[in-house]
Amino acid sequence: MLFSTSFFAQNIKTIQLRPLQENSYSAIVPLGTVLELSFDDLENDNRDYQYRIEHMTHDWQKSRLLSSQYIDGFNENTIINVTNSFNTFKSYTHYSVKIPNINTVITKSGNYLLSVINYDTDEVVFTRRFVLYENMSTIAVNVSRSRNASTLSTQQTVEFTVNHPNIRINNPAQEVHVVLIKNENWNEKITGLQPTFFEPNQLKYTYTNKTNFYGGNEYLNFDSKQIRNKSINVVRIEMLDIFHHYLYPFTYNENRTYRYNPDINGQFVVRTLEGNNPSTEADYAMMHFTLFADELFKDKEVHIYGAFNNFEIAENTKMTYNFETNSYKGALLFKQGFYNYTYATVDKFNKVDINEINGTFFETENEYTLITYFKPFGGLYDRVIGIGTGFFNQDR
Repeated sequence: MLFSTSFFAQNIKTIQLRPLQENSYSAIVPLGTVLELSFDDLENDNRDYQYRIEHMTHDWQKSRLLSSQYIDGFNENTIINVTNSFNTFKSYTHYSVKIPNINTVITKSGNYLLSVINYDTDEVVFTRRFVLYENMSTIAVNVSRSRNASTLSTQQTVEFTVNHPNIRINNPAQEVHVVLIKNENWNEKITGLQPTFFEPNQLKYTYTNKTNFYGGNEYLNFDSKQIRNKSINVVRIEMLDIFHHYLYPFTYNENRTYRYNPDINGQFVVRTLEGNNPSTEADYAMMHFTLFADELFKDKEVHIYGAFNNFEIAENTKMTYNFETNSYKGALLFKQGFYNYTYATVDKFNKVDINEINGTFFETENEYTLITYFKPFGGLYDRVIGIGTGFFNQDR
């Protein structure tokens, strides 16, 4: 029942691929922007890791371009910025690399797959996606309450317009592809859309149902910036081999109503009050999750879900049901910081539902990103000619 597309090594934790500016979680950035990849190896034995960069098509297949056509330098290099943790109970090795760098300069826009490889075994440890775009178009994104009577209370509708005064598009049906993503989560996306209206230098996408997303609910959260003392939503702390933090339990209610609670859409921020450099001085704690449910979700697994592992379903995110306490229990190792998370169910067909436990409401604040790809007739690759973002405003 379990599946995972990009998270293979259990000793690898806290993977981040983000631009250098603060408070940005997106790996969808303008061409030329510096992205930093960082991660921790809990085995703490200074392994040699390499990164590899591959150009992809709009649907994440390997493109026809040779590496020399989209990179000045090398598309594969050793990660040399390696530092051991300092003054932590849980020892680890921190790895980081900035892209572009002196050895790797990306010259083309498009989709990219970044793989980290164990040099000794030549095995892929994990992969991450990123998108580089050109500001060749202006994209307006509008998010509103669903206009479908049956989903009025649970879904949101996204409409958008692509303005391209500097690009000649002869056949939008074949030359243009768009991808609509919710909250930087590639598991929640809509593809295969065609424009509903054509105007000079403008494409309009104004569907009623095809661009509907379930609103979901605001994410739950906790803060472990203090390893020895309780912080937000931490009810109890124990010190064994490492610190164990027990979170306030969540109670399942099928009649749950919406309550506004600001979140960061499933993302996380590494931080600590007990050191100056969170990269190497933030400690790890075992976080214990409790979900009260009077009955077992039959024929389904319950998982802890969020960007902490790239929104993946994995063996270690699975919770177990305790019949004595009528609750699901789970525990995961987290680096100190502020984290968003929720609970997801997975059925026997591997269908993931992130709304069954926490509910879905049209009022939920979400961010939608529209990526526009352009490949003219005879072109070699899918350029990304612009992106647009839109937020739901419940006052509309």
